[in-house]
Amino acid sequence: MELTLKIVDADGAVLASSTGRDETFLVYRQSYHEGDRVVVEVSEPGHVFLALDGAIQPGLVYIKECAYSLAVPFGDKRKPYSPNAFRGDIHRLSARSTRPDEIIHRRNLALNPWDDHANRALFPHARANVETRGEAVFAARNAIDGEKANDDHGFWPYTSWGINRDPQAALTVEFGRLVRIDEIVFYLRADFPHDSWWEKVSVTFSNGKTSCFPLVKSGVAQGFPIEPCIVEWVELHGLIKAEDASPYPALTQIEIWGTEAPETGTSRLRSKTIPEAPTGALVDDA
Repeated sequence: MELTLKIVDADGAVLASSTGRDETFLVYRQSYHEGDRVVVEVSEPGHVFLALDGAIQPGLVYIKECAYSLAVPFGDKRKPYSPNAFRGDIHRLSARSTRPDEIIHRRNLALNPWDDHANRALFPHARANVETRGEAVFAARNAIDGEKANDDHGFWPYTSWGINRDPQAALTVEFGRLVRIDEIVFYLRADFPHDSWWEKVSVTFSNGKTSCFPLVKSGVAQGFPIEPCIVEWVELHGLIKAEDASPYPALTQIEIWGTEAPETGTSRLRSKTIPEAPTGALVDDA
């Protein structure tokens, strides 16, 4: 796989680039400016390790298209990231294709620290029909970024998916290809007593099946083995809030464990597409 990393400005001019076969590094010796973008280009779809900023954990992700672009965050959009991310006048980026033995192991298939609203190329990708006030610190992407600190809220590392008190809120995690999953783990936001919690949640799989999971008031991982199944996406919905004084349940992280799906026979599996839903934005708390 040929890999290219680029820094592109608001006018599309390439400020720096690096290309390599199976691995490449880019050191950018300038400060970022608003409108700058980090671009990853690949010669073919596949799994890659991406490290696009020294203050953010690298991620093993699946790139489905030939190019992925991340807008360098500024202002409120910077809040879900470490205060050290994307700052300073020297930045080290790297991209590496994976070896076959690196992707056969069971892992959290829902992890992607590089996801954002505009992403349609890099998987997994999280999207939701509502996010509290449309704020970045309550965006769907926060539920798959790997940040699990959950005894506070509203700023890094205490980011979460906030549902704006909407009982119809739903979160979809798309994998961009078929995967075989066998366990789901929930980390509820646990800034009690500010936060409430869900006593039950439902998950619908792209194969048409739905499972319900009982949850308790806790910030620790709540994991549930499931019958192994091959899916392209899962949707979290049916969020039943506990009867307590707080109106603010939220999700810090969802992990979906499993492996890559076997190639044989997967084309015959049933799947369907969930239509995009607009993000809501009301003036409630988190």
